[in-house]
Amino acid sequence: MADSFPSTLSEVGRLTRVVLKHVRQAFAGPETIAAEWKALNFSAPPDYARAIGEYDRFVELIASIGAQIDWLPASAGAGLDSVYVRDASVVSPSGMILGRMGKPQREPEPHAQGQAFDEWGMPARGTIQTPGLLEGGDLVWLDNRTVIVGRGYRTNDEGIRQMRALVGPAVELVVVPLPHWRGAADVFHLMSIISPVDQDLAVVYSPLLPVPFRELLLERAFRFVEVPDSEFDSMGANVLALSPRRCVMVAGNSITRARLEDAGAEVLVYEGHEISLKGGGGPTCLTRPISRSEPS
Repeated sequence: MADSFPSTLSEVGRLTRVVLKHVRQAFAGPETIAAEWKALNFSAPPDYARAIGEYDRFVELIASIGAQIDWLPASAGAGLDSVYVRDASVVSPSGMILGRMGKPQREPEPHAQGQAFDEWGMPARGTIQTPGLLEGGDLVWLDNRTVIVGRGYRTNDEGIRQMRALVGPAVELVVVPLPHWRGAADVFHLMSIISPVDQDLAVVYSPLLPVPFRELLLERAFRFVEVPDSEFDSMGANVLALSPRRCVMVAGNSITRARLEDAGAEVLVYEGHEISLKGGGGPTCLTRPISRSEPS
């Protein structure tokens, strides 16, 4: 698997390679779920058998695009949250960057991903060091040279400083302050409020979208698919682009889905009651895209 690292950085190009971790490896079984879910701030304990079924359906949707899937194994210390593989690492022009988690229970996850990357022939470009914090859910690449970073409880100033040094001056790193919202214990990332689905189209939850960031997107000629208040908690704003205007979202967000389809998008859905809603991680959180084709 030691292919060259891709030069295209995009949230919307056709997905060609992605890292996943099956719930069998992340959840382990009912005993692990019972022991961990409260401390990890899950809203309720996932049903293990139902979670497997939901996840298998989700994988079918990812596989439908023909993407190469690299599977993370079970690893010591990595618990239920490790199914949300986006957060522990970041893609950069020069390779993978291992994050440092803002949720203390997730501390082992970047190291575990780094071991897998080494085995796959794509060693990490660098690692965020203490006291820096940086989680992948707080980063959105608008193009090859522009990355938006949400500054919140999971990604701090020192993590952003280290990220800026690792990507170098050729990349414009735009910092977006995130709201307090429901506090430090809540599952809240930049990608909780924006999901690009094409080069000029993004799903957004405007009430929490910082004004300078909204203005930047409008300057770049983005159109918005607005998520209603009633569908924010059900992850209407968390949408994964498989390719331009072909996307995956959690079932049940009928208004957002209809607005996406009105904008010309094809929408695929999966039941995410156990694997997404209880743990606060939608389809973008469940995936660590490694490479995408150039959007056209």
